Amino acid sequence: MKYLHRRVATGLAGGLALVTGLALVATGVAPTAGASSSHKGGTLNLVGQGDVDHLDTSSIYSGTTYTIERAYTRQLVTYPATGTTSMPTNLVADIATTVPSLANGGITNGGKTYTYHIKSGVDWNTSPARQVTGADEVRGIELLCNPASPTGAPGYYESTIVGFTAYCNSFLKVKPTAAAIKAYVTSHTLAGVSASGTTVTFHLLQPATDFNDIMSLPFSSPAPVEYLKYVPDSAQFRQHTLSDGPYEIQTYKANTSIILVRNPAWKASTDSVRKAYVNKIVVTEGETSTSVQQQIQAGTADMEWDTNVPNQDLPSLVSAKNSGLDIYDAGSLDPYLVFNFQSPNEGHATSKLGVRQAVEYAIDKAGVIQVNGGSTLNAVQNQVITPGSVGYQAFNLYPSASSQGNPTKAKSLLKSAGFAKGVTLKLYYDNDDPDPAIAQVIQSSLAKAHITVQLHEVPVDNLYGNYITTPSEAKSGVWDMALVDWGPDWFGNNGRTTIQPLLDGATYQAGSSDYGDYNSASENSLINAALAASSATQSASDWAKADKQAMQDAAIVPIDIHKHAVFHSSNVHHWFIDPYSRVGDVTNVWLSK
Repeated sequence: MKYLHRRVATGLAGGLALVTGLALVATGVAPTAGASSSHKGGTLNLVGQGDVDHLDTSSIYSGTTYTIERAYTRQLVTYPATGTTSMPTNLVADIATTVPSLANGGITNGGKTYTYHIKSGVDWNTSPARQVTGADEVRGIELLCNPASPTGAPGYYESTIVGFTAYCNSFLKVKPTAAAIKAYVTSHTLAGVSASGTTVTFHLLQPATDFNDIMSLPFSSPAPVEYLKYVPDSAQFRQHTLSDGPYEIQTYKANTSIILVRNPAWKASTDSVRKAYVNKIVVTEGETSTSVQQQIQAGTADMEWDTNVPNQDLPSLVSAKNSGLDIYDAGSLDPYLVFNFQSPNEGHATSKLGVRQAVEYAIDKAGVIQVNGGSTLNAVQNQVITPGSVGYQAFNLYPSASSQGNPTKAKSLLKSAGFAKGVTLKLYYDNDDPDPAIAQVIQSSLAKAHITVQLHEVPVDNLYGNYITTPSEAKSGVWDMALVDWGPDWFGNNGRTTIQPLLDGATYQAGSSDYGDYNSASENSLINAALAASSATQSASDWAKADKQAMQDAAIVPIDIHKHAVFHSSNVHHWFIDPYSRVGDVTNVWLSK
């Protein structure tokens, strides 16, 4: 996910296949097995720093927003929250009656047709309540490439669904107004998706064994016809968000608070994934990670919203074996550095291979790890694909002693690239701790190689929403480099979830997670080969080649593979990790008071 595109545990995206899962490497007490009806009730209080990235399912791509999205949206299929030591790889039916397979007849036509049947009784919270239909699911897919707030991972759908690319190429040229968007959706047909009543059918370009996984993503949620009244994810939209989940958004105040209450249209009999124990979920924003931790430990708040456990608090919590602490390996690049290949600054410096390679050599990765929680939470990462992921093969094209950077080699590369006197680059990063400290380490280490880094700190929700996912900002040179993070969008058969969204330049558009518009014909060819591979072995080989090609091109600077520390109060029980937000599943926890 934008995973943390959205920082892990504060945001989310990724790429692999046959992953065993995300191991909880240090935890408090195991979650209780369940809760009776006597545990229903109460208000779950989440506290944090920033706001959602979006509320429209078309474009939500943040682990932070995923936290509440699970409460007001549902998908055809999904991953259940887990209380075990690894993240789930077992897809289950959500609003669909079953997960399509060859055995049950849901997958036909040699693996190129998927058919889903929506359960009766899955309703929108309209007045009166209304059944979710196949047409709603088709509309949700069509709106993924709306021109106002499109999906951050178009490649998942463009590389699988018949006609999706052509549909989107035209749609993205439409004026980003509600009237124009509605006119396009109601007058154009997406060839690869059709609906009849509560049945929806997808026709694929080629067999895709991970298509059910793609459909589990919150992107793939159905969209009610009412959404065509508003510009997607506009301020007006955010005040009229509908729900087919157990909770509905009662109040949304930008950068201040979000309140969710029970959705009277939701029927527990249709939902085996969400228990909905609490009556209300309240998100309070504007806090610091330190104040968040203090409130949770004091019991005046229950869970983190978009922050992690402050690094200075970890040693004492680990030593005390505090039952509220979980540390888990999210398989995430957190952080990594992305280049703006479109920036005109310094004679288009970041589009020059020598400049990017100089940055690769100059960064003090060991220093970043020190301020990012130390070796308990971090290990040096030298390639795009993370350990345990399909296609992972350890290599390092830009080595330095103790991973502290090699400024001498970097200066040599700069000189060869025509920057003997150095270069100045603008680095954008968010204000979520410890990113400001990480940015300073990068600035200091690159300065030794005659690379002057101008620091630009922005609110965490603005980094993605207002800057690096907006092509006009890239083309005008607002930023040259950005400090971001990423984690896998799903588990199990997830070979496409890192390389494709981050590096497939053929799918670059507004909202794309290929933030800087890296676009290599060689890389795109390897991605296409991996997607079309007929075996897991061949696919893994192609992903590995794509990884190597990206690093040869210095497309991004991997820095750190990061484990994430999350915390909850002693008031919270049935603490199961949400596979999308990577914090506790708010639809399954119950409160002791």
